[in-house]
Amino acid sequence: MIRNSKPDILFVSLGSPKQEKWIYAYYQELNIPVSIGVGAAFEFISGIVRRAPKWMQESGLEWFFRLIQEPKRLWKRYLIGNPIFILLVVRELLKKAILRSKV
Repeated sequence: MIRNSKPDILFVSLGSPKQEKWIYAYYQELNIPVSIGVGAAFEFISGIVRRAPKWMQESGLEWFFRLIQEPKRLWKRYLIGNPIFILLVVRELLKKAILRSKV
Protein backbone atom coordinates (compact mmCIF):
# COMPACT_ATOMS: atom_id res chain seq x y z
CA MET A 1 0.00 0.00 0.00
CA ILE A 2 2.80 2.41 0.86
CA ARG A 3 4.65 1.76 -2.39
CA ASN A 4 1.46 2.05 -4.46
CA SER A 5 0.55 5.42 -2.96
CA LYS A 6 3.98 6.81 -4.04
CA PRO A 7 4.40 9.32 -1.21
CA ASP A 8 7.12 11.97 -1.29
CA ILE A 9 7.51 11.79 2.50
CA LEU A 10 6.88 8.85 4.83
CA PHE A 11 6.45 9.37 8.58
CA VAL A 12 7.23 6.22 10.59
CA SER A 13 5.99 6.09 14.18
CA LEU A 14 7.25 2.84 15.68
CA GLY A 15 9.47 4.23 18.42
CA SER A 16 13.23 4.24 18.56
CA PRO A 17 15.19 2.25 17.41
CA LYS A 18 12.51 0.12 15.72
CA GLN A 19 11.44 2.89 13.32
CA GLU A 20 15.01 3.61 12.20
CA LYS A 21 15.65 -0.10 11.59
CA TRP A 22 12.38 -0.37 9.65
CA ILE A 23 13.21 2.66 7.50
CA TYR A 24 16.67 1.25 6.75
CA ALA A 25 15.25 -2.18 5.89
CA TYR A 26 12.64 -0.84 3.45
CA TYR A 27 13.86 2.50 2.05
CA GLN A 28 15.21 1.04 -1.20
CA GLU A 29 12.25 -1.26 -1.75
CA LEU A 30 9.72 1.54 -1.15
CA ASN A 31 11.68 4.14 -3.15
CA ILE A 32 10.37 7.09 -1.11
CA PRO A 33 12.56 10.22 -1.28
CA VAL A 34 12.25 11.09 2.43
CA SER A 35 11.42 8.85 5.41
CA ILE A 36 11.30 10.36 8.90
CA GLY A 37 11.04 8.56 12.23
CA VAL A 38 8.67 10.60 14.38
CA GLY A 39 8.52 8.46 17.52
CA ALA A 40 5.49 9.20 19.64
CA ALA A 41 4.61 12.44 17.84
CA PHE A 42 1.27 11.11 16.53
CA GLU A 43 0.35 9.78 19.98
CA PHE A 44 1.12 13.17 21.54
CA ILE A 45 -0.87 15.09 18.91
CA SER A 46 -3.87 12.75 19.14
CA GLY A 47 -3.85 12.82 22.95
CA ILE A 48 -3.24 9.06 23.32
CA VAL A 49 -0.02 9.75 25.27
CA ARG A 50 0.01 12.54 27.84
CA ARG A 51 2.81 15.08 27.61
CA ALA A 52 4.79 16.20 30.61
CA PRO A 53 3.75 19.38 32.43
CA LYS A 54 4.98 22.54 30.71
CA TRP A 55 7.67 23.20 33.34
CA MET A 56 9.15 19.73 32.74
CA GLN A 57 9.09 20.25 28.97
CA GLU A 58 10.81 23.61 29.29
CA SER A 59 13.50 22.32 31.66
CA GLY A 60 14.38 19.28 29.54
CA LEU A 61 12.75 16.74 31.86
CA GLU A 62 10.08 15.34 29.57
CA TRP A 63 12.16 12.16 29.22
CA PHE A 64 11.89 11.69 33.01
CA PHE A 65 8.11 12.12 32.90
CA ARG A 66 7.89 9.48 30.15
CA LEU A 67 10.20 7.15 32.10
CA ILE A 68 7.89 7.38 35.13
CA GLN A 69 4.85 6.68 32.92
CA GLU A 70 6.37 3.66 31.14
CA PRO A 71 9.34 2.39 33.17
CA LYS A 72 9.30 -1.20 31.82
CA ARG A 73 9.47 -0.02 28.22
CA LEU A 74 11.77 2.97 28.54
CA TRP A 75 14.29 2.25 31.30
CA LYS A 76 16.94 0.74 28.99
CA ARG A 77 16.65 3.59 26.49
CA TYR A 78 17.02 6.38 29.02
CA LEU A 79 19.20 4.83 31.72
CA ILE A 80 21.56 2.75 29.55
CA GLY A 81 21.22 3.90 25.92
CA ASN A 82 21.47 7.64 26.51
CA PRO A 83 24.67 7.54 28.64
CA ILE A 84 26.30 5.24 26.06
CA PHE A 85 25.32 7.65 23.30
CA ILE A 86 26.73 10.61 25.24
CA LEU A 87 30.01 8.74 25.82
CA LEU A 88 30.29 7.92 22.12
CA VAL A 89 29.70 11.56 21.16
CA VAL A 90 32.28 12.78 23.68
CA ARG A 91 34.77 10.20 22.40
CA GLU A 92 34.31 11.40 18.81
CA LEU A 93 34.66 15.05 19.85
CA LEU A 94 37.89 14.23 21.69
CA LYS A 95 39.23 12.37 18.64
CA LYS A 96 38.51 15.39 16.44
CA ALA A 97 40.12 17.75 18.95
CA ILE A 98 43.25 15.58 19.11
CA LEU A 99 43.45 15.37 15.32
CA ARG A 100 43.07 19.17 15.01
CA SER A 101 45.81 19.77 17.57
CA LYS A 102 48.21 17.57 15.56
CA VAL A 103 47.69 19.60 12.38
